[in-house]
Amino acid sequence: MPIVVDIDVMLARRKMSVGELADRVGITPANLAVLKNGRAKAVRFTTLAALCEVLDCQPGDLLRWEAAAPAEDVPSGAASATGPHP
Repeated sequence: MPIVVDIDVMLARRKMSVGELADRVGITPANLAVLKNGRAKAVRFTTLAALCEVLDCQPGDLLRWEAAAPAEDVPSGAASATGPHP
């Protein structure tokens, strides 16, 4: 996924444990782990706001976008996955 979650970075800067952050934000350590490890499909703005408040940071300190790796080039003369083009 091109959205990367950098909660680990902020936890290290604040010298805070995952358990302490979960307690202060009001979410379970399991749900924080899902978010922290990049497995979450969504995050509520209220949760993001609470994370920012507790960690004294901006949303951009926790979330960043990374471009996907470029697809491999198809060798010249080879048909593409979508078939030949007229």
